[in-house]
Parts: sequence; C-alpha cells; structure tokens
Amino acid sequence: MTNLLSRRTLLATAATGALAFALVGCNDTKTEAAKPADAAKAPEPAKPADTAAAADPAKPADAAKPADTAAAPAAKVDLPVSEGDVDMAKVLQPGPLKDIFIGNADAKVTIVEYASMTCPHCASFHENTLPAITEKYLNTGKARLVLREFPFDPRAAAAFMLARCAGDDKYYAMVSALFQQQDNWAAAEDAKAALLQLSRLAGFSQESFEKCLSDQDLLNKVNAVREQAAKDFGVESTPTFLINGKKYAGAMTVDQMSALIDSLL
Repeated sequence: MTNLLSRRTLLATAATGALAFALVGCNDTKTEAAKPADAAKAPEPAKPADTAAAADPAKPADAAKPADTAAAPAAKVDLPVSEGDVDMAKVLQPGPLKDIFIGNADAKVTIVEYASMTCPHCASFHENTLPAITEKYLNTGKARLVLREFPFDPRAAAAFMLARCAGDDKYYAMVSALFQQQDNWAAAEDAKAALLQLSRLAGFSQESFEKCLSDQDLLNKVNAVREQAAKDFGVESTPTFLINGKKYAGAMTVDQMSALIDSLL
C-alpha cells in the first residue's frame, strides 16, 4: 500500500430556545350604599371557616435522584483474526526495493503493509486509520510501519514508481497525496495526465515525470516486491498486514489496530 498526505473538515451546530408569557386581566366591581332598612338589622355573625375544606398542605417535591455518575465501560474491541503465521525474520530481509518506514527502527511492534495504489480499501486505511496510529504508536516509538508495493494494475505500479522517484523523505507524503486523490487519477480516462498534474505539486517537472515512468529497472523491482510477497508470504489481497509474525488481510479501524498493537506491547 501506499501512504500520502492528507486531511479533514469540521462541522458546527446551533440551537435556539423559545419563551412564553401569560397575561392576567382584572375587572372593577361597583358597590351600592346600604339602605336604612338594612342597617336596622343586626348583621349575622360570620360563620367559622370550614376547616375540613382547608387545602391540603403542599407535598414536598420528590428529591431529585442523583445522576448515575458511573461511566459506562468502553466497548470491547475484538482483535482482528490472523490468517496464519509468517517468518518475520525472512519478511524483514532486504528485498528488491529498500524499505522506507515510519517510526522507530527498534520498535517492539513492526507492521509491514502490502498495498495497491488503486485499492479503495488501502486508501481508506491511509486516510482514516493511519493518521491516528501514527500519532499514537509510530511517532512515540512503540511501533513502526513499512509500506510495500503490491500493485494490481499498471496505474498502481506507475503511482508507486512516482512515490519512489519523489525520494525517501517525500515517499510517504507522495503516497498520502496519491491515496487522497485516488478518485481523480485511478479511474481517469487519461491517467497519465492526471498523475502528471498531481506530481507537479510534489516538485516533478514534465521531464522528471517522464524519466521516472520510463525507468524499466524500477518497474521490474516494484513488480518483484509483489511477486515475492505472493510467493513467500501468501499475500493475495490488499491491504494485507504482516505484524510481529502474524498475517492479517483487510483494512482495520483505529480501534482494531490499536487493540492489536496494545496486545503486543
């Protein structure tokens, strides 16, 4: 698989509230003067208030139940299922092309990834999973990642060649850019023109672009990496990861790869 630069966008939300008001109206009452006949009569004594009809005392409000402060346990992440064992010593022997890795060469966990530049699942891994894994494990020296070529078609091979020609220090940046722009060149009617446009952003000229893609020795080595992976390590699809002696096929989420790496530390 290949890596390349990349990424992302933020969203914001807003909420509104409404207020309601109640109005109460009052009516004036008019009283007449007492007639003389009425004044001769002694007023009737006021009746004592009917205590039985007194309003019940207000019941105290129910005490608010304390919020459940216990944090919900984190969902358990199942470890990816291994497809078998591989000899990591043999995997890490020098091959047709020099390994370029991210992380510490002496890291406890070594991840060898085989990818195709035209593989959508590989692009998804590099865009959605690898950035978090890089920050959490590769940049902290806990793990290292080696990307190796496993092109399924001439366009993927050409993209890998351009990443190699960009130089060791720009290799992963070029891989990242190619994965991010995969839809723009992998299925383009004129893939060469699309790749040239992208390559110019990485510093290629028309001449250096043509020279890279006409390098038959480099193309042979890219294909040799793929052939060795299939023959010696049983790689059949992309992405495939060889991690500390185990083989895993298929892209992983951040949680899945994190759980796997954590289990090896």
